[in-house]
Amino acid sequence: MPLLILGFFALQIDRGNIGNAMTDFFMQEVGITQFEFNIGQQLLSTGIVLLEIPSNIILYRVGPTLWIGCQILAWGSVATFQTFIKGKGLGPYLATRLLLGLCEAGFIPAGLYTMTRWYKRSEISRRFSYYFIGNLFAGACSGLIAYGILHMRGIAGLSGWQWLFLLEGIFTILVGFIFIAFFPQSPANPRSLVAGKSFRYFTERESAILQARVFKDDPSKLQPRQSVSWGEVKDTFTNWRILPHFLTTILGMASAHALGAYAPTLVIGFGFGRLQSNAMMTIGAWILLVLNLLWGYLADKYNKRGLMVFLGVLGLWVFQLGNRLLITSPNRDLRFGFLTMATAFMANWHAVNGAWLSLNAKSAGERSITMAIFVMGANIAGIAGSQIFQASDAPVYRTGWTIIVALCSASLFMSIVANAQYWLLNKFQKREGEDRYKY
Repeated sequence: MPLLILGFFALQIDRGNIGNAMTDFFMQEVGITQFEFNIGQQLLSTGIVLLEIPSNIILYRVGPTLWIGCQILAWGSVATFQTFIKGKGLGPYLATRLLLGLCEAGFIPAGLYTMTRWYKRSEISRRFSYYFIGNLFAGACSGLIAYGILHMRGIAGLSGWQWLFLLEGIFTILVGFIFIAFFPQSPANPRSLVAGKSFRYFTERESAILQARVFKDDPSKLQPRQSVSWGEVKDTFTNWRILPHFLTTILGMASAHALGAYAPTLVIGFGFGRLQSNAMMTIGAWILLVLNLLWGYLADKYNKRGLMVFLGVLGLWVFQLGNRLLITSPNRDLRFGFLTMATAFMANWHAVNGAWLSLNAKSAGERSITMAIFVMGANIAGIAGSQIFQASDAPVYRTGWTIIVALCSASLFMSIVANAQYWLLNKFQKREGEDRYKY
């Protein structure tokens, strides 16, 4: 878990630091407009969507240690290369964002699927939430880190945002080497690639217990083959029960992507300082980290994942509606408070939604593809969310906030549909006195 969390931390740092770079004259110095900046963000998400499923199919065959480790090294290299696009214009900017997305594709569902091989159903929501600590901790720290690094403007002739990309990219490359060196290959073979036969994380007896407890709890987690069958791919894509989860994710996470890129800029518009805004936006990210853990704990403790997803999206809707109603308010502290709480609720339900989906998969191969589709939904949300805030709508962003409220309203409705479908299916498809579907 610590290595998966560390990898997720590096991923979020590298794809999210561009929001901090925007406060340091990034667009002006690269030579792009706000509309072109938004296209780059869309290409990042498009790259992830394109290779999400192929990446998870490869993971299923070669295992997590080598595949995930190589992914981290690849996107770390691209993230570092962004340092050198200053003054190069639109082409290099778009190319690096697309390439970054292609290299990052598959990491999140790979981690989610890998965890299902190690943990029981009653443990998985919490573990998914732990995994997302990496993402959320990066969001909480990135503004503070950027606040320091952006002050390096002028050292060695580099802009602050160039130092940001350079230092954080090098950090990611180091994480990739650490991951390959130490991550255990599987519960059946709990050795790292470097240690080989000389060191096991668990004894043979402990390894047998690890596998037995998981397979006894959920026989569908048995992986009888080294590749996903076409039948499992077909079953996944014809499983209509995935659709409400998928739409809840797309509609709800679109606003998260918009805030991820523009939150510091929005805070500047409230009347706060340019560099100060980066530090201030970490407050909501720290609250989100705590809520993420709380949601995962409560979902497993009370076995109510559907309810927790609904409550999370409801909180998001309430605070985004507040942001829309306050767009002309002169009270900058009140506006900042609602923006902070919208940030706190923008994804606290996301990991629980993924755990909920994984528990209703019928086989290991189907679970692998389902996790890829789930994360594809979050990145399709990025494609939509990247264009919500437009220069022509600044500085109030009346249209942008209206769109966000509409999207969150639709997400709330789809979370209700997701709960209703399992309740109805269980009502009419009782099996041995136990609910067939988990919600």
